[in-house]
Amino acid sequence: MWEQINANRNRSILLVIGMGALLVAVGYGIGVYFFNSAYAGVAVAAVVWIVMTLVGYFQGDSILLATAGAKKIEKKDHPRLFNVVEEMTIACGLPKMPDVYIIDDPALNAFATGRDPEKAAVAITSGLLQKLNRDELQGVIAHEMAHVKNRDVLLMSLTAVLLGTIVLLSYYFSRMMFFTGGGGSRRSNDSGGGGGAIIAIVGLVFIILAPIFAQLIYFAVSRRREYLADASAALYTRYPEGLASALEKLGASTNQVKAANQATAPMYTVNPFREHGRKAADLTSTHPPISERVKILRKMGGGISYQAYEKAAEEVAHHKIIPGSALVGEQPLAVREPSLEGAVGEPDKLARTRETQNLLFGISNYRKLDCKNCGTTLRLPPDYKAPTVRCPHCGTVNQTAQPA
Repeated sequence: MWEQINANRNRSILLVIGMGALLVAVGYGIGVYFFNSAYAGVAVAAVVWIVMTLVGYFQGDSILLATAGAKKIEKKDHPRLFNVVEEMTIACGLPKMPDVYIIDDPALNAFATGRDPEKAAVAITSGLLQKLNRDELQGVIAHEMAHVKNRDVLLMSLTAVLLGTIVLLSYYFSRMMFFTGGGGSRRSNDSGGGGGAIIAIVGLVFIILAPIFAQLIYFAVSRRREYLADASAALYTRYPEGLASALEKLGASTNQVKAANQATAPMYTVNPFREHGRKAADLTSTHPPISERVKILRKMGGGISYQAYEKAAEEVAHHKIIPGSALVGEQPLAVREPSLEGAVGEPDKLARTRETQNLLFGISNYRKLDCKNCGTTLRLPPDYKAPTVRCPHCGTVNQTAQPA
């Protein structure tokens, strides 16, 4: 996939330049409308572009993880999840295992971020961890690791930060125009007559349209990379049905990711937004249709390869997905047997729920207290100050005094 990796590097440069041009357009609009000086606005926008590009490159992953409310965990916190991430790290040939983060959210979703394979992270919602079996979890993790392997994560981190900057600048200055009653345009009229008014209108158009164009560019890049990540995940897991089944569960979930926004939405495995509590529609601008992705994976047949995925994609989606370099001299892999839910080391639904709850209690610093009568383990939040707590099972009142 070197061709795709190289293409993503080039695309990163072009997108940064494109986003920068839109940011400069916003600066032009702000300059002529509010300060009666296009040069001042463009100069400020150029400085913001450079600064935010550097921020996106060096701190984009930290910003996105913080925005999502993700918390880093260690292997002791959830050994099964770490085992799956370790397996996929080896399968896709990454030089370093990504850091693992958990988002306390009942929605089913995940995303990857980072500057490069040496500094990457995968973030998984608690809902996804609870609802997916091992094969499904493996498929989602492999999909996100493919984004790391294909260098998608830097591309999306940079564009997410720049998109957020464009949207924020446009939003606040459009509100200023509303509350000031268009004072900037009147100054332009006073100084430049009809020509000044035209310049002010052009500036206003830039402020309004720039975030829309930036969003369209961002979404266009996002859609194609999802197909490539699906193909790679099928190859890494040797079990396309795992990801296909996971995508169906993610698409059927009616929970919306609380911390998602327009800038971060394309980074998730599926569209994180839900309309009026209904299931996500296939016609979404941030991701390819879920039903289409599932059909392609299930149409690959018994041999797992990029060629098999490309053939299925042409039949289902009627367009090419995989770079030609990845299709040369490829040997198909046999589909492996599915994992058995409930087998040794493979928890069932109830066990996964308990496992996830214990993880969330641990990272939130809940304190354990065993009931002195029935032995039930009680969980006390960090800010619990009452001297006693009643056991919900047997009714015994237990002392909660902190140890000396």
